[in-house]
Amino acid sequence: MTSEEARPPDADLAQNPGETVDPGATSPAEQGNDPGRGRQLDLTDPKAIRALAHPLRWSLLEALAQAGTLTATQASEMLGESPANCAFHLRTLAKYGFVEEAGGGRGRERPWRRSYDTVSWRSLQGDPEASQAAEALDQVWLDRALGRARRNLTSKASWPKGLSDALGQSVSRLYLSPGEAEELSAEITETYARLLRSDPYRERRDPDRRPADAIPVEFISLAYPVLDVPPLPESDLGGEADEGADPGGPASPD
Repeated sequence: MTSEEARPPDADLAQNPGETVDPGATSPAEQGNDPGRGRQLDLTDPKAIRALAHPLRWSLLEALAQAGTLTATQASEMLGESPANCAFHLRTLAKYGFVEEAGGGRGRERPWRRSYDTVSWRSLQGDPEASQAAEALDQVWLDRALGRARRNLTSKASWPKGLSDALGQSVSRLYLSPGEAEELSAEITETYARLLRSDPYRERRDPDRRPADAIPVEFISLAYPVLDVPPLPESDLGGEADEGADPGGPASPD
């Protein structure tokens, strides 16, 4: 899980058909006169996948999603990194098509913006090198997304008033065939993507169009087979065990 070098971002919609991750969403500059216009990057090139499998680069993409455009100096102020380090990683992201110059810079300061709306990759690919790169990217994305979820879900006392009752977490388990799992996952993904594309949420990707009390709220959708579930017990109607006994309770006195 590395790229050519070092650290990752925020994702708005990430997708691993396998994964769809969006370290943000369509930037205002990218939208132009059509706020619905967005580009999805479907990653298959191992080098591009590895380039994204880096915590600081992921962080830069998230910061760009939040701010719209940033120079390396502005990004360094947001992320606590040096301007030179941010500039290097922004250039690397540009090399692989994840960001582009936004124009309007002064002197050596170049504003950057994201060049896509969503990015997706598949963990399992026909090319072993691409599969290894995707596994590295999976690790970066999961570490960041699950770490942030854990920190914030265990800090509800710090949440803005009213959110503690409106948001939270839940776990559901279904018993599905592979075909049913694929169908259900596609339906959930499409519903989520449709909501992200709808007004008024889409226009709020522009920082100037966000309500004064709007804060970032992250939704994560995960689906996986439970591989460590204990096997069902064999039916033993003739056993001598007392069905009313509590195996975890105290022993009966003599």
